[in-house]
Amino acid sequence: MATVTYQKASRVYPGTDRPAVDKLDLEIADGEFLVLVGPSGCGKSTSLRMLAGLEEVDEGSIYIDDRDVTHLPPKSRDIAMVFQNYALYPHMSVYDNMAFALKLRRTPKAEIDEAVKKAAAMLQLEDYLNRKPKALSGGQRQRVAMGRAIVRKPQVFLMDEPLSNLDAKLRVQTRSQIATLQAQLGITTVYVTHDQVEAMTMGHRVAVLLDGVLQQVDTPRELYDHPANVFVAGFIGSPAMNIKTVKLTEGGASIGSIVLPLDRDQVATAQQDGNGKVTVGFRPEDTDLVGASEGGIPMIVDLVEELGSDAYVYGTAANDGEDEKLVVRTVGRHTPNLGETVYVKPRVGSHHAFHAGNGVRL
Repeated sequence: MATVTYQKASRVYPGTDRPAVDKLDLEIADGEFLVLVGPSGCGKSTSLRMLAGLEEVDEGSIYIDDRDVTHLPPKSRDIAMVFQNYALYPHMSVYDNMAFALKLRRTPKAEIDEAVKKAAAMLQLEDYLNRKPKALSGGQRQRVAMGRAIVRKPQVFLMDEPLSNLDAKLRVQTRSQIATLQAQLGITTVYVTHDQVEAMTMGHRVAVLLDGVLQQVDTPRELYDHPANVFVAGFIGSPAMNIKTVKLTEGGASIGSIVLPLDRDQVATAQQDGNGKVTVGFRPEDTDLVGASEGGIPMIVDLVEELGSDAYVYGTAANDGEDEKLVVRTVGRHTPNLGETVYVKPRVGSHHAFHAGNGVRL
């Protein structure tokens, strides 16, 4: 087990103007499960590959424990990587795939056998040890890839979107298995995904990246309840937070006939280069459908997503003369009809406020 530290680590690909990873400062604790998440091209896989030694570090340093591994080859870093495409040897059995790295180390046969069978038991692969990868399902192949990493007993696990090739149901099942395994093994794990639901359900902490820059790193709950900026607010949560830039008044943010209150300091900060505007966000579950006389925002229903006990109502509302999209969570047994006009009211005190210019949380 080990800590991992990025110290202003940057990667600039030849022929590009901006870094793929820009001065990343990040400390990962011993035994922590940290998830790197963000949209395509944000630098999360590059950050992982820099730690693995598969990408050069152009500036800054990377440490595993107190050892500077910035320029060490991958084989000298004591890490094990699980790839998106499994990267199994097709001509080898499951047993031989899992044992391969130990054979290269000239580990005694008895130790190899014990390690492989122990990992196979953890991953429920005992009945498949003699099969070739082509005779396995996608989920089974991914477990073999996990087993191959486990038997090596590395200091750090690196996982690059390992579930993206699986169907939705298997993805949910496998991510719970990975999280449980990591807790049992206690090995420091860095996990890359573009799926924020996966990130929120698996990570002890989640690091959100955009354009190579770390936006926020915190527990899933803190990211959800206290996003540092507009990007994190819109990225974390499914469906996404409703985010609107509206008029700023002395009392707060004005949306139609509703004023979402802001305190004096928030108003003062929002007034600085905010052009009389403020950006507010409210989550679908913090928003109610109300009667026409209760002062809600009129919204024309575009889509109703039935989820059994709950439903999500998507629609279009006017904001300062422009049509904008809203989504509200409501009770599944009482849903409006398509094309109907409903009235939406954010719950006071559950809203988030951001500077209209730089997007930073107020």
